[in-house]
Amino acid sequence: MTAATEERERTEGLVAPRPPVRRARSRTYAVTVRALGPFALLALWWASSATGLLTPDVLASPAQVIDAVGELWGNGQLPDALATSLTRSGLGLVIGLAAGLVLGITTGFTRLGDELLDSSLQTLRTIPFLSLVPLFMVWFGINETAKILLIAVATTFPMYVSTTGGVRNTDRKLVEAMRSFGLGRFAIVRQVVLPGALPSLLAGLRLSMTLSVIALIAAEEINATEGIGYLMSQAQSYARTDILAVCILVYGLLGLAADVFVRGLERILMPWRTAGPGGTT
Repeated sequence: MTAATEERERTEGLVAPRPPVRRARSRTYAVTVRALGPFALLALWWASSATGLLTPDVLASPAQVIDAVGELWGNGQLPDALATSLTRSGLGLVIGLAAGLVLGITTGFTRLGDELLDSSLQTLRTIPFLSLVPLFMVWFGINETAKILLIAVATTFPMYVSTTGGVRNTDRKLVEAMRSFGLGRFAIVRQVVLPGALPSLLAGLRLSMTLSVIALIAAEEINATEGIGYLMSQAQSYARTDILAVCILVYGLLGLAADVFVRGLERILMPWRTAGPGGTT
């Protein structure tokens, strides 16, 4: 028996390796799959209302909610309230993101900043922002300042934690190499540290944007006379479950829009991360 025959007999029982095949998925398929969950909830809601399991005094039917949207949009209440709430949320978010980014870079990139600031910031981070509502009312009154600053505080710490972690995970050898080429500290942060920390920065942005909506709900409980929260309080007084459902859906859509926005940024800034586990899109 020749050596070639022996080798062939030895390998006959082996399975030939097959590399994983990437299955391409169309955009239409992905959107359809994502929409199945919301449509299932909508169908359950409609069926419960149609069969009487949900009465209007508990939760209005989808048709009544649509009518309420038309009513609020027609008299101008919903556009005005939405513009006011978006302004509050946006201003607070910008302040919080800026503060979290600056503090995160300071504590993550410099030892002195870490020693001076991190322990205090970690202590403040554990304080629920809702517990600050009475204190902010005493400090700033019931005007817009208290509402915007409450949102800013809520959104600062997720951005701070994510930025700090991303900056600290930057390759130190790369930083030292850039220093040897004569780059200053600010240039290193701009050209090396921030690009390397980009995944963490986007994660912090996603958490902060979600929290800005949650904080907006709490902020608009501070004697608001405008905004989605004001619509909710008025609807509660008159037991209008249809308007209450509209306001809740608006808050939910704002959170969804924030998540879609960050996902879009990830596709633009980090296109190599668009594929999911296993290489499927």
